[in-house]
Amino acid sequence: MGFFEVYSHPALIRYKTSVCTKATLFAIAVLCLTYIPPLLVAYRSQGFWLKRSTYEEQPVIRFQYQMLLVTATSSRGDYVAWSTYPHLNNLLGSNLRIPMVSAREEDQNQDGKLDLLNLQLELPVSSEEQVYSIQLLLTFSYQLFRMSTVVMQTLAFVQHSSPVPGSQLFVSGDLRLEQRVPLPHRGLHTTYNVSVIDGNSPFASSYDLVNIIGEYQKRNLTTVFSCPSPVWTVGRAAEAPFKISAVVRYPVEVISYRPGFWEMIKLAWIQYVSVLLIFLWVFRRIQDFVYQNQVLPTVPVLPFKQHTA
Repeated sequence: MGFFEVYSHPALIRYKTSVCTKATLFAIAVLCLTYIPPLLVAYRSQGFWLKRSTYEEQPVIRFQYQMLLVTATSSRGDYVAWSTYPHLNNLLGSNLRIPMVSAREEDQNQDGKLDLLNLQLELPVSSEEQVYSIQLLLTFSYQLFRMSTVVMQTLAFVQHSSPVPGSQLFVSGDLRLEQRVPLPHRGLHTTYNVSVIDGNSPFASSYDLVNIIGEYQKRNLTTVFSCPSPVWTVGRAAEAPFKISAVVRYPVEVISYRPGFWEMIKLAWIQYVSVLLIFLWVFRRIQDFVYQNQVLPTVPVLPFKQHTA
């Protein structure tokens, strides 16, 4: 009658020794060399403690319908301007020109977040005036929610000039987030939830573009309008307005942040264990050789009793 194997398990052989022996010192040395060096290797290989990480999020952006427009009409320093701030418009006097403005925000993918702004301006200029440059400030509210909550007010600055007078400027680009420091992984960040332009100020210096941009660039979080290819159209008919067409997209951003304690521990633990497994395998083989061949004297304890005849 034939037999076949239905189950098997390894036999555990224990090796015992007294406290003050070479085998005890060897066991302590193996224990230290198994668990401590992997920690040093993982730490010295860089990136053990994750100090910065990134994630993707589409911000919630809304146009605030606040604008400041400055247009150079000659090479001698003549200009016309307009803004949505009454105090500045009063200071402009005869240089004030009120344009026709059309603005529309769209949610193209129907996800509940606006994706772009379509802005059209028609600035009236006389037949004696020519447009050589445009400077346009647009303000936005900007919010992030996935990790830390960020609520701030930002701007987009559109600027273009040409030695040839134009009739139209077309720009299309992205409103990009710029970070000088990473965000915290949680909490509320409202430091920059203040107006970029002080519309309540009666002083002309509050509306100076140099002052506005200079103060804005001191922030750790800003937005910049990225438009690599503006289109400047020449040949304006007499009495025809100068047209500005702008498409400002609100893209998905890669946000930099400082990881929390548990995220750092999780990634550090993965690195440590991956190195530890190699050390466990190596020193397991060394111990098998030392104890099975009795390189260091020990007392083997078999898992079963030996029967004598």
